[in-house]
Amino acid sequence: MPSPAPDCVLTRDGTYAARLTLAADGESWLPERWALGGPEPYVVPLPGNQPEEPDAEVQPMGDGRVLIHRTAGTRHVFSLLYPTGPGTGELIAGSVECPDGETLRLLPPAPGGRRAFAVAVSPGGSTAVWLVAGGPCGPEHLGEIRGRCSGGVWLDHEGRMLALDREADGRTKTVVVDLERGCEVSLLLQISAESDDRLVMADPDSGLLLIRSDAPSPGLHRLGWGVLGSSLPVRFPEGLRPAECVMTPFAIQPGQVLTPEACAVALRVDGVGGSWIGLWRPSGRRVWHVAAPAGWLTGAGLWSRAGVLRLPYATREDPCGLAVVEGPPAGEPVPAAPAGPSPVRPVPLRDSPLAVGAAG
Repeated sequence: MPSPAPDCVLTRDGTYAARLTLAADGESWLPERWALGGPEPYVVPLPGNQPEEPDAEVQPMGDGRVLIHRTAGTRHVFSLLYPTGPGTGELIAGSVECPDGETLRLLPPAPGGRRAFAVAVSPGGSTAVWLVAGGPCGPEHLGEIRGRCSGGVWLDHEGRMLALDREADGRTKTVVVDLERGCEVSLLLQISAESDDRLVMADPDSGLLLIRSDAPSPGLHRLGWGVLGSSLPVRFPEGLRPAECVMTPFAIQPGQVLTPEACAVALRVDGVGGSWIGLWRPSGRRVWHVAAPAGWLTGAGLWSRAGVLRLPYATREDPCGLAVVEGPPAGEPVPAAPAGPSPVRPVPLRDSPLAVGAAG
């Protein structure tokens, strides 16, 4: 169950964002870079020599350049775009040749903003991990993983430990890939042997993990939370199971060291009436629903350490705006976990006990 893609991509620190947008003619596409780290946000169009395809991928880098991924048949070309006065400069970062039937996509922005990574999934059931920008000499093949991998969540501040959802042997489980040890793989998340378990988001400061799994209800993927390194069970609160809506976390409040239950979480809520914002803390018993700002770049946003949510938006009157939403009220303390044996190895979360419908 893949998460819906956001309308723009932010660096990990929220300084820059990038997206593809329709040009003035309403037919062609062009990249934009948003600068969000100063007192006033502003946008810089980065048009190339020709219109971009709507399936091109863009990603902001920490130095303000924008990585763009274009495809030409089986060839995947990567370039770094940057403003040069009235025009756009372009530095070719290299290319990757993929066989027919193999799909390649960018991973979410890595910590530090100096490097960018991609995964290529082959029809035969393996996944290649690539460093596509920031390396010493163009794209570098880092390793091969058995199984078809989706998702992509960074577990540290260094950009070394990457979590991927691997489909193999008929089940999907989250694994950790060590990029500095030849893409060495270890199991991170297995709630039960029969369940499909995916990692949606993680916060390296607090260890809070947001998980989607069908373990509590086979055939129905529910949203839950756990803590990296904890022996407490994975919990699936009823508040994260709304009727006729789909909730997708897109931002976790950073800086809450050792207090994962205090982290504010922002959720994209998709329902019959459109998309809006859900605000939640693991210590709370409910999700607070607020209207999204007009022109919200759906699915994009970032928490400050103080618990203020910033949401980028674009309207005809304001083509580059940043709305501010206060965090949800602090909730009740999380009740103690049900009695039961602790896992022998609390990290990774494999064979974790399960709590369904627990508060928070």
